[in-house]
Amino acid sequence: MSFSPLTALSPLDGRYAAKLSVLRPLMSEQGYMHRRVQVEVAWLITLSDAGFAEFKPLSPGARTYLLGLVKNFSETDASAIKEIEKTTNHDVKAVEYWIKSKFEARPELVAISEFVHFACTSEDINNTSHALQLKAAREQVILPTLDALITRLREMAHAYADVAMLSRTHGQTASPTTVGKEVANVVVRLAAARERIVAVKLMGKMNGAVGNYNAHLSAWPGFDWEAFARKVVETPTPLGLGLTFQPYSIQIEPHDYMAELFDAVARANTILIDWSRDVWGYVSVGYFKQRLKEGEIGSSTMPHKVNPIDFENAEGNLGLANALLRHLSEKLPISRWQRDLTDSTVLRNMGVALGYAVLAWNSLLTGLGKLEINQEALAADLERSWEVLAEPIQTVMRRYGVQGAYEQLKEVTRGKSVGAEALHGLIRSLAIPEAEKERLLALTPASYTGKAAELARRV
Repeated sequence: MSFSPLTALSPLDGRYAAKLSVLRPLMSEQGYMHRRVQVEVAWLITLSDAGFAEFKPLSPGARTYLLGLVKNFSETDASAIKEIEKTTNHDVKAVEYWIKSKFEARPELVAISEFVHFACTSEDINNTSHALQLKAAREQVILPTLDALITRLREMAHAYADVAMLSRTHGQTASPTTVGKEVANVVVRLAAARERIVAVKLMGKMNGAVGNYNAHLSAWPGFDWEAFARKVVETPTPLGLGLTFQPYSIQIEPHDYMAELFDAVARANTILIDWSRDVWGYVSVGYFKQRLKEGEIGSSTMPHKVNPIDFENAEGNLGLANALLRHLSEKLPISRWQRDLTDSTVLRNMGVALGYAVLAWNSLLTGLGKLEINQEALAADLERSWEVLAEPIQTVMRRYGVQGAYEQLKEVTRGKSVGAEALHGLIRSLAIPEAEKERLLALTPASYTGKAAELARRV
């Protein structure tokens, strides 16, 4: 069977392949190889400037050529590395040999070829490559997609700031709000989650087989290898890696930052699962309508249906993303003694976890773009729910010392369908100032929204 979107085992590379084209170059195995080449080149160029008599500074032409291997890295290059790996059975060594193979016909580089991967353990290359992958994914995909969601939700919060809506606490009628305020709640939560994602420092270590610079010091005992490694890790790209230096590690970088990052993404996903379910419910009760798309079918047997599939797909894929993200955050910081290999195969699924999240976020964007407010349904629901005004009436009664205010309103309204006439009769009988009676008589469920509109516009 040939490989194609139809035969792919994962739907991310099958049914949904086109929707993840922006993530694939960053988090695929080709993306991983690309970052490994970037790390090896940065280490080599910086090493040439360390002042060692045996390794003179590289010429400008050699530097440009090496940086070009990174800049112009292609699928053909990745395939060539895989061919080498068939012999080496070691993916990092295959990258080293591929780089050296590119030195042919360049005597300056041939002469210094043994300084490629000098004193490094594979994890010096791998951990920094993973950090670079995550950095690119965060900058180019995760944050832009979240920002698009936040922007769309903010637009909705402002547009619907004044549109009154019946609240439902415990599924029962409750004090009215506005559609915009309910969307604003999500904006604030999601913006806070975004900041937690941004705040995670992406770490990198380059300290050898068990974190002590053993091999480095065997070659040049008097050299400050820790400062050198910090320089490679923290110098901005393209000459460095632009990461945060990790000074203490075993053979692997501890991966605590990864756990923080994946937990932060999972937190954003949890917020969006909550929102997806709420919108699904609002569509179900008619608060939102969905724009029709010519040719689409909602049900194979019920022609009238327009299903909220974008929100359902989002909820499902957010759940898949979080299952993987939580496994990553729980497993990756654990390594037996100085190194075991259980993290290696798990790390290859970072793109899968993030892929399900990005897929879900884009489903939400699509779904939000189809929504239309149904003001008639919202107004009708409010008009059927005059009992929600029991709250302001009893609160004003208590202000003026009317005994048993809560109990009186409970007797009149609890579990009952209450209309305007019954409430107005009660208000007129109250021993409170006439001005207060008039104010309460002017209230309707649609006007009893407190600061909802103001709060919605503030986000």
